[in-house]
Amino acid sequence: MANGISVEVIASKIFIIRGKKVMLDSDLANLYGVETKQLVRQVKRNINRFPDDFMYQLTKLEVINLRCQFGTSKRGGRRYPPYVFTQEGVAMLSSVLNSERAIQVNIQIMRAFVKLRYILSANKQFEMKLRELEDKLKIHDRDICDIFEAIRQLMGLPGEHRKIAGFGAK
Repeated sequence: MANGISVEVIASKIFIIRGKKVMLDSDLANLYGVETKQLVRQVKRNINRFPDDFMYQLTKLEVINLRCQFGTSKRGGRRYPPYVFTQEGVAMLSSVLNSERAIQVNIQIMRAFVKLRYILSANKQFEMKLRELEDKLKIHDRDICDIFEAIRQLMGLPGEHRKIAGFGAK
């Protein structure tokens, strides 16, 4: 934990927008201990370091969706939609901001991105295992139904009377 900022706190500030894990400029500015406008100013002065896959500005609709997700108000704050930074863009910020705090915060942010990637990967593996188990259970359910039907037929009890492979009337 650098500068009192835990990986968990940083991870809570990572969002998925346009299918990419990103952080808002205001959250980054807060972590770095600078004003948002100062962070954006430094980025614009070094814009050639921030291609579209490192940083982009949200659309008005994305801002509305983000606001709805977190219940923030429309009042006060910004005149322009926020910028968001991908993991690569965040890494580039430390060279633009050029302070010891920026370097330490970036180390924690990179750890948070890695931890999030690990969690998402683990969830995908869990989902695959769960699907495999569901498929096996469906097969077992059919087999059990076939067994019960075969028992009914052997005992002469009323049932579904469907033809079951391997069981025939003689």
